[in-house]
Amino acid sequence: MGLLKGLLGARKLLLVILVPLLLLPLPMLHPSSEASCAYVLIVTAVYWVSEAVPLGAAALVPAFLYPFFGVLRSSEVAGEYFKNTTLLLVGVICVAAAVEKWNLHKRIALRMVLMAGAKPGMLLLCFMCCTTLLSMWLSNTSTTAMVMPIVEAVLQELVSAEEEQLVAGNSSAEEAEPINLDVNNSQPPLELIFVNEDTSNADFNSLMQNKNRNGVPTVTNSAETANLPGRKQHPSQEKPPVLTPSSRNQELKRKYKSQHDQMICKCLSLSISYAATIGGLTTIIGTSTSLIFLEHFNNQYPAAEVVNFGTWFLFSFPISLIMLVVSWFWMHWLFLGCNFKETCSLSKKKKTKREELSEKRIQEEYEKLGAITYPEMVTGFFFVLMTVLWFTREPGFVPGWDSFFEKKGYRTDATVSVFLGFLLFLIPAKKPCFGKKRDGEDRGPSLGMESIITWKDFQKTMPWEIVILVGGGYALASGSKTSGLSTWIGQQMLSLSSLPPWAVTLLACILVSIVTEFVSNPATITIFLPIVCSLSETLQINPLYTLIPVTMCISFAVMLPVGNPPNAIVFSYGHCQIKDMVKAGLGVNVIGLVTVMVAINTWGISLFDLNTFPAWAKVSNITDQA
Repeated sequence: MGLLKGLLGARKLLLVILVPLLLLPLPMLHPSSEASCAYVLIVTAVYWVSEAVPLGAAALVPAFLYPFFGVLRSSEVAGEYFKNTTLLLVGVICVAAAVEKWNLHKRIALRMVLMAGAKPGMLLLCFMCCTTLLSMWLSNTSTTAMVMPIVEAVLQELVSAEEEQLVAGNSSAEEAEPINLDVNNSQPPLELIFVNEDTSNADFNSLMQNKNRNGVPTVTNSAETANLPGRKQHPSQEKPPVLTPSSRNQELKRKYKSQHDQMICKCLSLSISYAATIGGLTTIIGTSTSLIFLEHFNNQYPAAEVVNFGTWFLFSFPISLIMLVVSWFWMHWLFLGCNFKETCSLSKKKKTKREELSEKRIQEEYEKLGAITYPEMVTGFFFVLMTVLWFTREPGFVPGWDSFFEKKGYRTDATVSVFLGFLLFLIPAKKPCFGKKRDGEDRGPSLGMESIITWKDFQKTMPWEIVILVGGGYALASGSKTSGLSTWIGQQMLSLSSLPPWAVTLLACILVSIVTEFVSNPATITIFLPIVCSLSETLQINPLYTLIPVTMCISFAVMLPVGNPPNAIVFSYGHCQIKDMVKAGLGVNVIGLVTVMVAINTWGISLFDLNTFPAWAKVSNITDQA
């Protein structure tokens, strides 16, 4: 028994050692570049799927195995680990670090909630819109971790207001059970709440260890990224207790006074995770999967200049809008019923006591932020400026600002993001004052010559694991192309040539949607991209017709807590069970799959000219065969 426990405890180490040894006969018995490349690909894929080693560490496997087996030179492999997309990510992270440091995202979220009011239906729609908007530019994990505490505070006000009404209606206040969404009956502030990962429950601990599955770093303490003056830190709130799965059912029954309260809590909590996923689809920098797709596509088809920030946004924005609206209807129907007239009314006369108290609480929190500060204005300006420059670089229907330069093709979206990110290190956080300092001009202590962001702020936010992971994917793709493995894989898929293109794309989307529920999104897309490219070239289908839907469907890991970090964060608050996530997530998954398939077969065809097999794909195909 002790030996068995020891083996189970060392299973990851055994997997790391045994997998390469068991697969070693493949390159030994078939000494060819294809077999050697397949060996490296399988070993790396097993490490990614099993997470026997960190995703970033597993991505380094091609860096030493490719030169060892003679697939690629060491210098060639090294060049794959830092590409144009890496610079794009660096610039975006600079702006994201400024947004989080100066609490601009919190101001946006609270303002949008104030506009919606406290009606459950409108509150649901408002939080979903707010989360979607933020997730376009911030990581899904950061967005969820920021919005969920605000949702939690609003839910507390809704339930506590109901409690006050019940207490007032009873002859004795002692008969009224206290209701609070916080286990310690203390109301947390509207700031980041972190999961206590030191819990002794093994199952839940293993779940929360997967919060970094998608390659996005765990959100750091808000006190470090946005240390506002005058804010007190309460030790009891640093590590709030987490509901363990064994006590979840009892806790759910105890802390809700009515079934309606429980449904509202479930609905709002789950909607945040789904909205973060929807928002990440909208921009090319919204998720790690779209960044991996972009760099792989540019690397595989260098002559293709059809995918950039603007074209991706034009294609994906209607998808996100449709998904957002339909998902809102789905969540409302599933948890709140079909009484839209009552839950979505904006009339002030129909507001209940609990809704008025909730709005008052949100208004107070918004007023605590005070007037907008100089760093917030600078960050917001750079945020808007970056988006405008991305859109106008090569809009397609009119000449962009890139056409003003003599040499074409030298500037990309990364050029814009890195330049603006660099300026944030130079601009002082304190508003320049050339005359007498006005009273009340600066709410905080003197910032001296501190810039909008510092290198420490950047380091806290920069997902270096994603950089290495993406680089490992490029290295695998380059080795597959050079060795001829991608051509061999494509030849094995000739049997699918009898199917129409839409059926091939649909089958690929369904396959990745299932796999991504259990495997991290970056690992899934890194494994499937070379296969899908080879499949498209072999079947003479425009690669974008399969690559774009597959990339988007990989983000639909919304059915299980371990599917992605936002799911785990939402699950940790204890309002929903796994069966709730599966039931609601299945509907969102189907909505996303149908919407993407409709989009790629309608406006996607005209936007990317998908009816023809492009010349840039033919050139790549000839190069692979050569």
